[in-house]
Amino acid sequence: MHLFADITAHGLGHLAISAPILNALAEITPDLRLTVRSRVPESKLRERIVPPFELIAAASDFGYVMHDALRIDREASAAAYRAAHTDWPLRVATEADFLRALAPDVVLSNVAYLPLAGAKLAGIPALAVCPLNWADLFAHFFGNEPWAAPIHAQILAAYRDADTFLRLTPGMPMADLPRLESIAPIAARGTRHDLGLGTGRNILIALGGFDHRLPVDAWPRLPGTRWLLPAAWQCRHPDAVAFESLNLGFTDLLASADAVITKPGYGTFAEAACNGTPVLYQRRADWPEQDCLIDWLQTHDRCREVCAERLQDGQLGGDIDALLALPAPPRPQPDGALQAARRILAAV
Repeated sequence: MHLFADITAHGLGHLAISAPILNALAEITPDLRLTVRSRVPESKLRERIVPPFELIAAASDFGYVMHDALRIDREASAAAYRAAHTDWPLRVATEADFLRALAPDVVLSNVAYLPLAGAKLAGIPALAVCPLNWADLFAHFFGNEPWAAPIHAQILAAYRDADTFLRLTPGMPMADLPRLESIAPIAARGTRHDLGLGTGRNILIALGGFDHRLPVDAWPRLPGTRWLLPAAWQCRHPDAVAFESLNLGFTDLLASADAVITKPGYGTFAEAACNGTPVLYQRRADWPEQDCLIDWLQTHDRCREVCAERLQDGQLGGDIDALLALPAPPRPQPDGALQAARRILAAV
């Protein structure tokens, strides 16, 4: 079977969802031929996707233009959507020609809508998988703009062209999609390692693949606390550790940390809950997906909201103490990857 998987590069959460599906599919179908199109860095893709694949380093969507991990650039996003839909029928026809030449047996999108529209025109089965879709978010941000209605209609029609939209748990309602199927959470499970850093607590800072740096250099020292953060930050705090130096994949790193500081996002929230890692999260500015994610996390993991001021001044000792004192609920079972893999096979 030849599968074409389109993985958006709007953060790393879409890869965290897609990779377990592709891995489960490869276990069921050992002769799987896999083509991946994505602008996610190749090293990140190959870190998570186990079966061999041909990479097309390109993007068919952009999601939203971001100022940083927490704030969208509304003006730039609006301009990007208007440009993308200037000649939408031609883009769909070009995508259909591309898919006919590639000749996959099935298309899986997370969560670009162009490949769904192109697959429909090319007569190729197509599924989408995600806890959100860009049509709902577009309506949230731009629904009242005078130019938006035709673009929203084209986005929504493309999602409706999918044979099935697999809505992850937790996920947005997506009431406008008639062929919606809800599946269990999807998350990779890691192995807890001794990080070799001695006694104390190791707090991972993971903001989902966006360039959003916290001023850790200026944070006060908290007794017995280390901060695991990207080497690219070049942090000079005496208790900062570049997590690349630990030689662990992200999921093992997450499973080995005593807590994670992050923003609401499906990938990190689901993986933290399924690996039993407590979460300190800062709410995102006007991001409609986050409420269903936070509600779910509060049931399935130890978690606590932290305000933006605390992430600026670093006075986090009380928040961490309170977080780690919470009782740990039973971990959710991430059965969604196998459910999705079986649904993909049934579509061929």
